[in-house]
Amino acid sequence: MIDVSGTRGAVLEDPRTNRGTAFTLEERRHLGIEGLLPPAVETLDRQLERVLGHLDAKPTDLERYVYLIGLADRNETLFYKTLMSDPARFVPVVYDPTVADACLAFGHIYRRSRGLYVSLEHKGRVAEVLRNWPVRDVTFLCVSTGQRILGLGDIGANGMGIPIGKLQLYTACAAVPPEGLLPVLLDVGTTNAALRADPLYLGLRREPPPTEELDAFVEEFVQAVQEVFPGCCIHFEDWKGTDAIRLLARYRDKVLCYNDDIQGTASVTIAGLTTALQIKDERLKDQRLLFLGAGSAGIGIADMIVSAMRLEGLSEEEARARISLFDVDGLIEPSRKDLSAEQAAYAHDAGPSDDLVSTIRCLKPTVLIGVSTTGGAFTREVVEAMSALNERPIIFPLSNPTDKCEVSATDAYAWSKGKVLYAAGVQFPDVELDGQTYHPGQANNFYIFPAIGLAVYATKPKRITDAMFIAAARASADQVGPDLRGKGMLFPSQANILETEITTAARVAEHIFDHGEAGVERPDDIRAWLEALTYAPAYPAPSR
Repeated sequence: MIDVSGTRGAVLEDPRTNRGTAFTLEERRHLGIEGLLPPAVETLDRQLERVLGHLDAKPTDLERYVYLIGLADRNETLFYKTLMSDPARFVPVVYDPTVADACLAFGHIYRRSRGLYVSLEHKGRVAEVLRNWPVRDVTFLCVSTGQRILGLGDIGANGMGIPIGKLQLYTACAAVPPEGLLPVLLDVGTTNAALRADPLYLGLRREPPPTEELDAFVEEFVQAVQEVFPGCCIHFEDWKGTDAIRLLARYRDKVLCYNDDIQGTASVTIAGLTTALQIKDERLKDQRLLFLGAGSAGIGIADMIVSAMRLEGLSEEEARARISLFDVDGLIEPSRKDLSAEQAAYAHDAGPSDDLVSTIRCLKPTVLIGVSTTGGAFTREVVEAMSALNERPIIFPLSNPTDKCEVSATDAYAWSKGKVLYAAGVQFPDVELDGQTYHPGQANNFYIFPAIGLAVYATKPKRITDAMFIAAARASADQVGPDLRGKGMLFPSQANILETEITTAARVAEHIFDHGEAGVERPDDIRAWLEALTYAPAYPAPSR
């Protein structure tokens, strides 16, 4: 029975209790909402039919995004019913690539707060602010400063669209119950002067603080989370690269947390590499990898590949020697004086080079990965150089949104004469070339982080390790069968994403139990146990 305390009609204002036209006539009388709804009593499926009609009539994905966020504000069950009815269609609308446009316009399309804004002005009172969130049992908290959103750079409080969207994917892709999910924007100001001058900008109109002050504020926030939401997992998302690396290193062994830009991106990259190497019948430890981009994502992917190579028998030194980085100032090599400690670990003996094609010809990589956010950086000459060196070159342009992608699928297949094993950070349509159809993969983190979320939600570990992400990567790759690999596909079908994520989560949970890291007893059937914990968008049975 729904709690009828409070103002009559309040049940229609709460998206978690509102069923709209699905309330029975008896429930309407009991709740005092007779006359506040049309007379018809509808099923959830009938409501979904109407929603799909509305979405079909929208001219752009940004307008579909606005409509769906409004639906989430009105009726959470119907919102998730919509997303989970066709995830391949709707995940790109509520998340990447459409969320990039939504974030750029966030202050202009804002209608209702869907998360918690913790700003520098709350310094010294962060725990007090966290207690204002009406749900006490928060299981996951996704937090961003908005300082490195996708390929958009620092957009400050406009970045709130990312934590909101990420957590919606926990539920839409892996059926993690939504009531325990909390989006947080840690507002520390923005370097974006144009935003600060925008009268509709919703964040602090100031420059970010020095590193020491930022770290003290983050420390207060992390400790406040432990106090107010004990057992909650902190999901760091879209922080400035140097901050992301430093803060993950500081907290990963102290609290339950992870950084999706670093660990999730690395994991999905390894998943795609694993499938590509199955197609080539080769081992990861035998590859030579070159990265364009040496920020937090590049370093994170490289570090996790080192861990995966070590599992195949290489030493850390041997594994690092097989990975090179190239950034805006050229090849990462010992004569560079501008390197961070994390970058210096990949500074191998080589002469300086600021030419990517020459570097490829010199280092002879088998794998080229783009995390540069520089659209078109993998030119025809780059792709042809990789194709001349490799019968099946592996090229992953991972930057997003679409205009930041290093090379489009159409160009990659055409310039490699169909030889490339390709996955991008965004989804490109199939490519027709010389009478053959190619299926570009999408190395999107949504194959990984929702499954990690479900496994962590169920097993309650104290910490999250890189080994859990490697287990997730292998589980994802194992679900790309010979038929899909034969088509050059590197990731499972998005149409069955819930099945895929539960399978991946079961493998991660198995790893957690095997290594004694779980906070609960091991069940006899891990998959059945996980399925029993998942969320399904359905209304409760009518009240009697």
